[in-house]
Amino acid sequence: MSIGELQRREVPRAVDSLYIDGAWRPASTGASFPVTDPTTGAVLATVSDGSTADVRAALTAAENAFADWSSRTAYERSQRLYEAHQLMLERAEDLAKLMTTEQGKPIRAARTEVAYAADYLIWFAEEAKRVYGQTIPSARADQRFIVLRQPVGVVGAVTPWNYPISMITRKVAPALAAGCTIVLKAAEQTPLCAVEVFRILHEAGVPAGVANLVTAQDPRPIGEEFMINPAVGKITFTGSTEVGKMFARGAADQMKRVSMELGGHAPFIVFEDADPVHAAKGAALVKVLNTGQACICPNRIYVHRSISERFVEVLTQRIAALKAGSGFVDGVSVGPLIDRDALDRMERQVSDAVAKGAVVATGGSRLTGEGLDEGYFFQPTVLTGVTEEMDIYREETFGPIAPVIVFDDEDEVVAMANDTTYGLASYIYTESFSRALRTAERLRFGMVGINDINPTAAAAPFGGMKQSGLGREGARQGLDEYLETKLLGISV
Repeated sequence: MSIGELQRREVPRAVDSLYIDGAWRPASTGASFPVTDPTTGAVLATVSDGSTADVRAALTAAENAFADWSSRTAYERSQRLYEAHQLMLERAEDLAKLMTTEQGKPIRAARTEVAYAADYLIWFAEEAKRVYGQTIPSARADQRFIVLRQPVGVVGAVTPWNYPISMITRKVAPALAAGCTIVLKAAEQTPLCAVEVFRILHEAGVPAGVANLVTAQDPRPIGEEFMINPAVGKITFTGSTEVGKMFARGAADQMKRVSMELGGHAPFIVFEDADPVHAAKGAALVKVLNTGQACICPNRIYVHRSISERFVEVLTQRIAALKAGSGFVDGVSVGPLIDRDALDRMERQVSDAVAKGAVVATGGSRLTGEGLDEGYFFQPTVLTGVTEEMDIYREETFGPIAPVIVFDDEDEVVAMANDTTYGLASYIYTESFSRALRTAERLRFGMVGINDINPTAAAAPFGGMKQSGLGREGARQGLDEYLETKLLGISV
């Protein structure tokens, strides 16, 4: 469904959005739910509201398809991903427009995400042919050891709304490359993007039952079935730490494999030898990435006291100049938040911070007027004087609020940066190579950007420490998450 089709429809379209065993179907109960545009609040379409019976059917299809798919050559599996990559590039503009309509991000950012999503397809198309085994010398002359890498089986996957296409390919591509079959529960806020991705997989020749899609307004029954159904060999989830812990506990009952990409609370550290203007520009860009709705967005910006005045001045200027609105309007770089709950969280965090002594340098409230009244828009905001007693210092914001904290020395700021249960992304700005390396080694985060606000790529391992997750996505490590190790001991 293209954006043009959406815009031409006076009556929301009904979409059969369950893709099970190679066919599109409605929910077994006939139930559906609406999909809304966060910019206007308008209903875009109604999609199938899958039930436990539907996810069981999908898991059965995946289980039945596993033997054939896993026995195909790596070259055959690779070719299907190459075909999907090509189709995604051909449809990139339509996919980007659909994403902007359904999720709200500005069209330029949506185009970037589609390209990023396609990168995962081609990266794992190539990695499929590089699943290597091993031979190990034995102490016995009549014995040989051979190590095989084999697919874990059926995968239950759950993806988020903030990156509604790339988070799908980040999971589906390595699963298929490894020889697994998969059932994916798409985010209830962005099912239309998921439907289009699975249309691509279908047209790319992925066999029936290998990749299955379930959409549902309530994710709990789907997640519960992933945890208790013995057909599932692995669960992969991207979302909140709270839900990730639930999956980990449930998976433990059957010792299922899990990989989790969870919440973040990224520190952004600017040392005294850094260029405050350059650092402030970088902080402004990554802070409003996807309207701040990205797990790698900085949540605590630590600036050395000696350059803090100039840094805050530039950061405030850059943030205040950002234009919010519909992602289809030229010059807009900040879209809507995903829903009312997200908007309420912004208002609560700002109110709490101000009540405890923070100062609003710019922004600080909901945006209305000029066509924004029906959407979930919040002003890009800078808070100064932020302290550890404030909610924003501990809670993941997931919105366009930049809290600034002043520090005096390296040991102090490393201790403050590590003082969190999260450990996903972090950032360092400094001109000293030794300081950059020393600080990066001390930070308890899975990723460190050094004078760099985008330390991510399909070829690079993405993931966190502590309560930010388990395992890695992307890179060779991302394929390992879908493979078991089997030892053959052979007497000769």
